[in-house]
Amino acid sequence: MAEDALAQAALTQLLQVMRRLRDPVAGCAWDVAQTSATIAPYTLEEAYEVADAIERGDLPALRDELGDLLFQVVFHARMAEEAGHFAFADIANGISDKLRRRHPQVFAAAQHADWEALKADERVAQGNTGVLAGVALALPALARATKLGKRAARVNFDWQIPAQVRGKVAEELAELDEAVAQNEGQARIAEELGDLLFALAQWARHQHIDPEGALRGANAKFERRFAAMEQAIAHRQGAAEPLVAKQLNSAQWEALWHLAKAGKGVD
Repeated sequence: MAEDALAQAALTQLLQVMRRLRDPVAGCAWDVAQTSATIAPYTLEEAYEVADAIERGDLPALRDELGDLLFQVVFHARMAEEAGHFAFADIANGISDKLRRRHPQVFAAAQHADWEALKADERVAQGNTGVLAGVALALPALARATKLGKRAARVNFDWQIPAQVRGKVAEELAELDEAVAQNEGQARIAEELGDLLFALAQWARHQHIDPEGALRGANAKFERRFAAMEQAIAHRQGAAEPLVAKQLNSAQWEALWHLAKAGKGVD
């Protein structure tokens, strides 16, 4: 198909650009100096920016961010190829093979496939036999907590109903309050706070809510409301009694916050 030919040509060009950037003589000094470890943070950042573009429904931005993420894949592949480990083709062939294995109802005669069983078989083949094996450490903590809970639930280590999880949230909050009240130290308080966040992730899972997405939404809402308060403050700069952010007391901030929540400005 013409689209496939265009895609192949574009990918070939990208691979050539990456080779040029990594050329030890004529390439870019920064790109040549990198390793997979040093660019890993950028890879995560690009993945988050893809998710952000999707959440905002910004398709032009999504196109650009997907390009940035693809470049990260090509970058890692090029460094691995230089070290003699694997090349981009091995990555592409590997995922193609995996998708065929996991979709026998599409690519083979079988009409039914247990997706989780197939993934479990792959983990065993890789030597990862534990129920929780293979949950990536680099995942955001809330997302990883959710995945750990899902894995444990496969062997029935889970609460039966959401109300039971809600009880666990209350229990963990009480333990956190006690640790704070007893001044048990920062490490102990951090441990109890972690337990509370883990319980909240499981409660969200039982409510069929992605806690990572929910928190992103809360962050965005806070940013919108804070920006509205800043606009209200700026609106008052020329008034007889102007507002100065650093000089506002808690009551003034609270009043601005309620106006922002209501979608109102300050006259």
